[in-house]
Amino acid sequence: MTTQLPERGSAGPTVRRMLLGAHLRRLREAAGITRGDAGFAIRGSDSKISRMELGRVGFKERDVADLLTLYGVTDEEERATLLSLAEEANTPGWWNRYGDLLPTWFQPFVGLEAAAALIRTYEVQFIPGLLQTKDYARAVIALFDNPMTASAEETERRVRLRMDRQQLLTRPDPPELWAVVDEAALRRPIGGADVMRAQLEALIDATRLPNITLQVLPFRVGGHSAAGGMFTILRFPEQDLPDVVFLEQLTNAVYLDKREDVDLYAMTMERLAMQADPPSQTAKTLAGILRGT
Repeated sequence: MTTQLPERGSAGPTVRRMLLGAHLRRLREAAGITRGDAGFAIRGSDSKISRMELGRVGFKERDVADLLTLYGVTDEEERATLLSLAEEANTPGWWNRYGDLLPTWFQPFVGLEAAAALIRTYEVQFIPGLLQTKDYARAVIALFDNPMTASAEETERRVRLRMDRQQLLTRPDPPELWAVVDEAALRRPIGGADVMRAQLEALIDATRLPNITLQVLPFRVGGHSAAGGMFTILRFPEQDLPDVVFLEQLTNAVYLDKREDVDLYAMTMERLAMQADPPSQTAKTLAGILRGT
């Protein structure tokens, strides 16, 4: 059987795992093998195969080689390509140096965010992390840090992590960021008046970047379909990968990639964008908030 191998491009390790996992799933289904039988072949379980196919765990070269044999993949060039992809998928991302700070449930998001071609997000309480100033980010992080255990050095490292994430917006091949921000987040005085003034000025500057679309959802809209809270939709340049919806909670996160779930959030985002003021109005709205009007 001739199969189309996944294209890696400049994808980071998180997306490489997803690409390889999706390819292994297609090979397994084409061979008519159940997840349980595949798990048994690599001394694992069907749940392990499921995690591998979703790209949520690293890959052992031995496991991939055994699965390729089980699935009838004998072409040496194809096997070499997929085994090489497995090795690359285990390469630590740049965020690995912050591994002691990142909760396990948030690490996949950083990798997905870095690999996305389009990031659509709705925020109700805070300015989106990719648009926060250093002082604003420090004030937000302080809200969640335990003052009894978090050192000043740890807090500053968390701030640097957030600033490092923002570099993707100005890299040579930046993703498109489309953010809808509730008016409440713009008027909530996080960090004090001076911090908020600088943050609003930074948002005005951000609206001038060609890859950033920022809309304000004004109070006058009243109730809306995203009353449940913030969410982010990530889309990738690789056609093999589905969109992913990220829902962050206080102590964990939910990642959704089923078509019906993604479609629901995509429709919600479309409605928010229609209810929000147009992007051309954003800078004027921010300037008005700065003036206190």
